[in-house]
Amino acid sequence: MTDRPSSAQQRPAGTGEPIVYVIDDDASVCEALSSLFRSVGLRVQVFGSAAGLPRSDLPAVASCVVLDIRLPGLSGLDLQAELANADIGIPIIFMTGHGDIPMSVRAMKAGAVDFLTKPFRDQDMLDAVTMAIERDQKRRNDEKLVAELRTLFEALTPRELQVMTYVTDGLMNKQIAGEIGLSEITVKIHRGNVMRKMGAKSLADLVRMADMLGVRRAKV
Repeated sequence: MTDRPSSAQQRPAGTGEPIVYVIDDDASVCEALSSLFRSVGLRVQVFGSAAGLPRSDLPAVASCVVLDIRLPGLSGLDLQAELANADIGIPIIFMTGHGDIPMSVRAMKAGAVDFLTKPFRDQDMLDAVTMAIERDQKRRNDEKLVAELRTLFEALTPRELQVMTYVTDGLMNKQIAGEIGLSEITVKIHRGNVMRKMGAKSLADLVRMADMLGVRRAKV
């Protein structure tokens, strides 16, 4: 089997449709899985080795990798490590006909979504892929939200940043005023500016944003 996807598999990802990447050196397994995933409307790209999966320029859509753990050359576990080191957070579902407990534990501890032993039921694979794609979509949504929040956060003035830190730590306006040497009314104005600029509808909303951005003060 070649690592180059067919022309039908190379459709542009602009539609936003999820993609399943299947990596197995057994052509019959690849064909069976391709048919299974396409039967439920999923796009599929097939590779005969771990080296075939691109490490960059992957379409920016929800996706997952269905990966044989034993492959010629680069193993499935090695590919998992490579993707993690490259900060590519695509979910992985491992499959094997020769799996053992230590191998599955290692895969799961490294973040695999599931570990299926061949032969597996079609429904078990579909369930695992559905969960993986949902997880990847959530990750992408969260990353987009954080990027948008970061842009808003960076537009705050230094004083507004300081006030936001104290506000999200639970301090009242009077307490914040005492901490940073401002009048209470000035703190209230800065606090209002922070809420407006960040698009926060409540204090709880602002705290959630601060947590997502990792900007809350560490508790001593």
